[in-house]
Amino acid sequence: MSSSKPPASSTSTAAPSLVREGDCFVGRFTAMAGPCEILIDTGDRAEAAALHRIAAIEAGRIERKFSRYRTGNIIHRINNAGGAPVAVDEETALLIRYAVTCYEMSGGLFDITSGVLRRVWRFDGGSQVPTTEAVDAVLEHVGWHRVEWNGSTLQMPPGMEIDLGGLGKEYAVDRVAALVRAQTRHDFLVNFGGDLFASGPRQSGRGWHVAVDDPEQTGKAVRSRLDLTRGGMATSGDARRYVLWNGKRLGHILNPKTGWPVEGAPRSITVVADICLEAGTLATLAALQGPGAAAFLDAQGVEFWLA
Repeated sequence: MSSSKPPASSTSTAAPSLVREGDCFVGRFTAMAGPCEILIDTGDRAEAAALHRIAAIEAGRIERKFSRYRTGNIIHRINNAGGAPVAVDEETALLIRYAVTCYEMSGGLFDITSGVLRRVWRFDGGSQVPTTEAVDAVLEHVGWHRVEWNGSTLQMPPGMEIDLGGLGKEYAVDRVAALVRAQTRHDFLVNFGGDLFASGPRQSGRGWHVAVDDPEQTGKAVRSRLDLTRGGMATSGDARRYVLWNGKRLGHILNPKTGWPVEGAPRSITVVADICLEAGTLATLAALQGPGAAAFLDAQGVEFWLA
């Protein structure tokens, strides 16, 4: 499994903004290598500004703590421990425990040690793919079964890394939603680069309009517009990150057992669940099933769309 995105830069660059759009305020900022926004169904600018600030601060905190592109954080310490054990705090342990559950649930297909495969794969829309020998060499550093984890201390062989990027953004959405919910009676939508959470319907009774990329248009067109009333939504697909090889389009979701992209999966998988982290996890797990994605999601009893 590999779903983290390359950084636009090592730090957020776009200045935060708060604007009135229709009957709500929209606060925007950049974090986790992409655009983030919170839509607040209120006419009170001061309240909207305070909630916008809460969202930006929390998103920045999570990025600084869990981004593998940062130095000095817990992920950097783990990945540069040289085989030594590293004690982690409770929040980090929470995410690692969640990742272990996903690993077990997926039969080893969801693996937070597989991020090192980025050393040989570049999903930039081009036609370059690594050699089998290059992939096999990196696979020697992939596999959660190689990791020693007791719930609070993690130890890996030198050369291995963990990458929580596939969980961090969705976790950030849910964390921001919880903090904002505690400070307002108004409903809102958190949208971090297409990972979303809606606290409830608009004051008008309508849901929040959400656009889903068309995978046939490489992220430049909208496939569909959905209404999200309450809960989390996430999409996994190859609209933006892929490589063309032997007449086939290979998406960025990698099988950690082979080191190669999963084949036969839907081009786009959108899932709605109680929280964003759950929605994103199920979308990724479904993609890892390849042609069995629909059957997997049917068994989970969640609302989903495939393309």
